[in-house]
Amino acid sequence: MTFLPHYALLVPTSMGVRLTPPGGQPAHLGGSFTLQATSAETNVASIVSSLGQRVKVLTAFVKGHPFATFIRADLLRRGMDVEGPEREQGGPWGYRHQINIADSGSGVRGPRVWNDRAGEVGRTLTAADFDLERIFEREGVRLVHLSGLIVSLAPQFCLAVAEKAKAHGSLVSFDLNYRASFWKGHEKEYRTIFSQIAACADILIGNEEDFQLCLGMEGPEAGGTHLDSQTAAFKDMIRQIRNCYPGARMIATTLREVKDANLHRWGAMVADAAETHVIPPREIRVLDRIGGGDGFTGGLLYGVLQGWSTEKCARFGWAAGALATTVLTDYALPADEDEIWNIWTGNARVKR
Repeated sequence: MTFLPHYALLVPTSMGVRLTPPGGQPAHLGGSFTLQATSAETNVASIVSSLGQRVKVLTAFVKGHPFATFIRADLLRRGMDVEGPEREQGGPWGYRHQINIADSGSGVRGPRVWNDRAGEVGRTLTAADFDLERIFEREGVRLVHLSGLIVSLAPQFCLAVAEKAKAHGSLVSFDLNYRASFWKGHEKEYRTIFSQIAACADILIGNEEDFQLCLGMEGPEAGGTHLDSQTAAFKDMIRQIRNCYPGARMIATTLREVKDANLHRWGAMVADAAETHVIPPREIRVLDRIGGGDGFTGGLLYGVLQGWSTEKCARFGWAAGALATTVLTDYALPADEDEIWNIWTGNARVKR
């Protein structure tokens, strides 16, 4: 009898809360704020779980903390199974869930994000917190997704998950997600860990700057914003990635040019062994840009799980990312596939 994995997608993560002022107003002006549960990895998983695939989240909680209760309930609302240890807070100077303070910007004023991650409980995650043999051998997982954010917080844990996934035949997706503030003082250690995880990966995601700074690839000076130069630079980068990481069957990036906070040109590139599929940038109206890249990754991985062609995965990822920029949360919860495909085709007509 064929063994069918219980989970389509598994994401290790460190959960926190996001505070956003209404109407794109600056956070420093104060007033009321909206609270939401957040992490880059569950942003990705939200696309997959919303479209009916089983998702498991591995994380840690502060025991008895109201944010822990809020986060757990929110992930269950999004259709995800959650597993992880509860740590004693250890008093007011002990563990906490990270706080992400963000405004979405408006027009000529760009968004600003401030991360408060001191004492973050997710940094305590270890492989010993989970029965990985049960999860991969008896429950089964089709695809594991890691981002550079959780890898920077709990590197040895993430490496253990990636290696266990590889050993059990699960696909591994890795979005490099470089953050200079996370890497400061850990450059040598993180370069080694990121390279080891990339060697396990079937799917690698990131822009040319991510590949240069995380994995030491050669390339143009980081920070180019013109879409033509982004596209050309990433095509050159793909050749290097294939030489260094031949196990990567899919390599992907988004292309973004910011006209103002509410008007972007949005594109993507996804390469497989045969060819590179380029989605030429189109103008999209943006309510809140944060989470657009995670939406792209979620849509891309959903397509992989469905067995679609690379080109179809790329299109669905592009549209899922565009969907995420139309909502005030940093994740999207699509109603169905049609909602995403209508974005791809430019059909914004009312559906009754």
